[in-house]
Amino acid sequence: MERLFFETKFLAGDAGAIEALAWPFGTPDRVGDVIEKGAFADAKMPMPILFGHDQNDPLGAWTDATEATDGLRLKGRLLVGEVRRADEVRALVKAGAVRGISIGFVTRKAIARKGGGRTISQLELLEASLVTLAMHPGAKVTSAKSAVRALEIAAAINRLAAAIRT
Repeated sequence: MERLFFETKFLAGDAGAIEALAWPFGTPDRVGDVIEKGAFADAKMPMPILFGHDQNDPLGAWTDATEATDGLRLKGRLLVGEVRRADEVRALVKAGAVRGISIGFVTRKAIARKGGGRTISQLELLEASLVTLAMHPGAKVTSAKSAVRALEIAAAINRLAAAIRT
């Protein structure tokens, strides 16, 4: 049996830089909420990077928030080498065990949507957390894209190799 091994590198660099798509526009989260472009206009930076929305577990700070065409994009820095928990979570992200982003906010303006959920047009963004399972399925760490993409490619090659053997 032949084996192919891939090595992946950590997504966020040695300085702890990290990027995320914190909320994709145009699609609802798991409870049906949709946040419109413009709702994040008043986001104040820096903002804490937490783990699992635990206010007692800060890992670093988001320093840049941009409403791009596809959603709210965040850039920040994990305090690797300075905060032990940031080192631990960085290892979890590196391994692919933690890939999600979940935002903590206070709704300022919203309307109920037919069929459930809300359309939120104004909010106060308080924090964005690294999580194992995000409320919005499309909210994810994107600076890990190279590591995540390498894992996806390796899985595709393994599926192809298995198909060829049969």
